[in-house]
Amino acid sequence: MRRRARWLKREREEAERVKDRDLFKIVDEVFDSITLGHLYRLYSRKVLRELKGSISSGKESKVFWGVSWDGSDVAVKIYLSFTSDFRKSIKKYILGDPRFEEIPSSNIRRLIYEWARKEYRNLKRMREAGVRVPKPMAVEANIVVMEFLGEKGYRAPSLAEARAALDKDEADRIARAVLDQLELIVCRARLVHADLSEYNILLWRGEPWIIDVSQAVPVDHPNAREFLERDVRNIYRFLEGIAEIGVDEDRLLEELESCAGVA
Repeated sequence: MRRRARWLKREREEAERVKDRDLFKIVDEVFDSITLGHLYRLYSRKVLRELKGSISSGKESKVFWGVSWDGSDVAVKIYLSFTSDFRKSIKKYILGDPRFEEIPSSNIRRLIYEWARKEYRNLKRMREAGVRVPKPMAVEANIVVMEFLGEKGYRAPSLAEARAALDKDEADRIARAVLDQLELIVCRARLVHADLSEYNILLWRGEPWIIDVSQAVPVDHPNAREFLERDVRNIYRFLEGIAEIGVDEDRLLEELESCAGVA
């Protein structure tokens, strides 16, 4: 009887392992064993129930559509680059940040893990300040799980993609809303996005949502002014082409610099 019970237990455990492998078979040939181990940990933590198709792909990360244990859709961002190129690309964002001071520059894996935690914390900080960003749900090593902006595995369009479909009134309203979000990021969250453009603003349920905040820095960061000037220049250039903005670019930058204390 006991032998049969042990046999049945082993069978159930093996069935679960097979089932778990099936959950992540879509990425089995994409990620290394360490990243797969972290995916399983998110599964065991009952954060991630299933990983589905790819939403977007870049040099440093991939974003997947996933399903949480409560059945809701989630976005799963997985940082992939463990190379010296990645270290070089993020250097200007981590210099002066005390969170990275004790990590040797040669330890790429630790840098990428801290980079993922940085994105998670930036999302949380912005959301608490009232900025429309995806709700952060969990971070595990090089993986960030967050609210999915879209439906049935299709992400919401970026502002660049939605541009052609906007009439003048919509464009004017959204332009004002984007500038409101920028003000909240700087003045209330006390952060500078540092890579703001029409490509990392999604239009979801009629409102602009800010994404890709891993590189965002505090307003007292040594490069905060440079990053803020670039954000304003980039977003103003785009908005000026689709809407009546109602505020001069230099005046907008002045107001934000004053609010941030980097003037």
